Formats: sequence, C-alpha cells, structure tokens
Amino acid sequence: MNVIRFSDLCAQGQVTGKRVFIRADLNVPQDEAGVITEDTRVRASIPCIQMALDAGAAVMVTSHLGRPTEGEFKPADSLAPVAQRMAELMGREIPLIANWVDGVTVQPGQLVMLENCRVNPGEKKNNEALAKKMAALCDIFVHDAFGTAHRAEASTYGIAQFAKVACAGPLLAAEMDAITLALANPKRPLVAIVAGSKVSTKLTILKSLADKVDQLIVGGGIANTFMLAAGLKIGKSLAEPGLVADAKAVMDAMQARGAAVPIPTDVVTAKTFSPDAVATVKAATEVADDDLILDIGPQTAAALAAQLKSAGTIVWNGPVGVFEFAAFENGTKVIAHAIAESNAFSIAGGGDTLGAIAKYGIEKQVGYISTGGGAFLEVLEGKTLPAFEILSRRAAEAASAA
Repeated sequence: MNVIRFSDLCAQGQVTGKRVFIRADLNVPQDEAGVITEDTRVRASIPCIQMALDAGAAVMVTSHLGRPTEGEFKPADSLAPVAQRMAELMGREIPLIANWVDGVTVQPGQLVMLENCRVNPGEKKNNEALAKKMAALCDIFVHDAFGTAHRAEASTYGIAQFAKVACAGPLLAAEMDAITLALANPKRPLVAIVAGSKVSTKLTILKSLADKVDQLIVGGGIANTFMLAAGLKIGKSLAEPGLVADAKAVMDAMQARGAAVPIPTDVVTAKTFSPDAVATVKAATEVADDDLILDIGPQTAAALAAQLKSAGTIVWNGPVGVFEFAAFENGTKVIAHAIAESNAFSIAGGGDTLGAIAKYGIEKQVGYISTGGGAFLEVLEGKTLPAFEILSRRAAEAASAA
C-alpha cells in the first residue's frame, strides 16, 4: 500500500519549522482515581512525537480517551494524566490545551497536547466543518493511531482529507507493513488461528480467510461449533448450533482448495466452568452430555504445534481454551510456544491474544504484535480500513501533482 511516510518527510528535511498534528492512540486504562494503570500506548506514541521534535517541528498531539459525550467535557474525560505521564517519560513539560479547535499557538521545538478530541461536537460523525478547522491548524497531519484506523472520524479521516499533507506515522506504517507481509504477500504455508467464544462475531473473518490460508485453526466456542459441523457431540459446551451450516461451508471451501480446518481429536472437559473444576482429557468422540469442553487436548495441541512450527506465516487471533484457568491453559500455552519457536513471520492481535502472549512471555518471539483490536479484526475480514484508504488516496494525489 502506497502512503506518504512521516519518517521519509523527516529524512528529506520537509518537517523543519512546520506545524505537525499527530493523531495518537493514548486511550489508556485508568483506575477510579484516574491513575493510569498501564502505559504501553503512551510509550508507543513517543517515537513519532520525538521524530517530529528532532526534525524541528512545532508539534501538537491529540487522542480520544474513554467514551465522552460530545460537547460535554467532564474532568474524567481529560488527557491530563496522559500529558503528565508522557512528560515524565520524555523529561519535558507538555502543556495541555483545551478548546483548541479554533486555534493553537505552538512554536518549532515545542510540544503541546490537545485535550480529548472526542469531546469536540461532530468528531464521531466526521463533521466536515470540524475536520477543516483541524486541518487548518497544521501543515502536516500524521496518523499514528492504528487502533482507530477502522473509524472514519474527524480527527482520523476528515483532517486527512483537508490537511496540506497527510501521512502515516511509524506505528501505523509498521502495522501496514506487517499486515501486507502476513496477508497480501505471505510466505507459505499460511496458517491462521481464529478463536473465541462466538462464530457469529468472527464468521466474516473465517469466510475471508478460507480463501487465503492453508490451515485454519479454530479454538474456543468457535471450535465447538465446527465440531458440531463435523458430526461430533459437544455436551453442554458453548456453541452456536444455528451456524453449523456456515461452519460447514467454511470447511468445504477450505477442502475444495486442498486446505483444511483441523478438528480436535481430543479435548479437555469439565462438569462446571470454574478455576477449580476437575479437568478430564478425553477423545473428541467421547464427550458426555453434561461435559463442557474448555480446551483442546494434548494430542490435538501437539499436532497443531507441529503445523505451526513448519508454517511460513502465522496469523493469530484468540486463545484456543480457557487459558485463564490453569487446568485449561495447556492448549493455548503449547500453541504460544510453537509460534515462538517457529521460523514463520507471525502477526498477533486482539486483547485476549495479547494477554496470552504476556502470560507466556513470548513478546520478543512474535514477529509483530498488533495494537488495534477492532482494526485488526477488520483487516482479517478483508476490509480496507478508512485510514489506509484516505492516506493512500492522498499519496496518489501528491504523486500526480508532483
């Protein structure tokens, strides 16, 4: 995908003295007192900001935080804790500016944070007048918030339409590169792991991947629905019987291409859904009517691990069992370590997936960890994200005007 990269503009000396507006993703978790409990997104946003400062730009950065009501600013909506944490990490003062839409004064070498952009009336509906006002604040707009790339809002899309220059920051560019590597030009075999509680929430993803991948590993409640489609009994396990025909269609589409959806040959069951439930390993053909399937069995996990170790590319979204419970974590643990040990390029995304990666300490062995939940899923569905579309269009316009 052809977009203008902010790093290239900096390297070419096109940023010096310019007003740079960075849309970051600083939507961090906070406790009831407003204290940031996890600052990964703040840390991840700093390289782009520092790049702009080092290039001699006048820098503005904004983000959404939480779910504020447009036009009704409350103290809990404020980016003040974020500005304070970023100031600590960068070792510099970062003024926080409210009511900034009609004008901001910022000098080259200075960094200011603009208050929660989602409070501005018209933000979520991508109001054109608001977008034009934002665009007028800057010479260069930098989109560096992949977590919002699937939303066409004023601070993510509209401003990119009307700014003099619109480009991708290093975080967004890295996501684009990883996604292209994993899905557009994958090294084969391409193996996708799609797991979670419901087929319905990921049915379009499964259908899209069925046309692309060599192996489609399903887990969790999704696997239970596929087991039903394969004619197996699943007891009282979480599943969606109404989508068995859809699951069968995915299996048939894969089979027609000489690919496969591996169905578990053994499972780990319990009588109740609880951390202290007794775990029983049994063949997939022997699930009792009162059993809950809470993980794949060791035989299935070993077979899937072997496939992953010989893969060329791995896309991972979702743990394959209830990995939060020690008795039912083996499947996810085995798969996580297989991905870590594989020579494949791996890309992983989704909240529960990131939790598993952290739990098993394999962050450095995963090729790319995506920061965007909804955006990552939409890419897997085969959708073109609004941010990618507008930045690509602006790059084409710039090239034709040159």
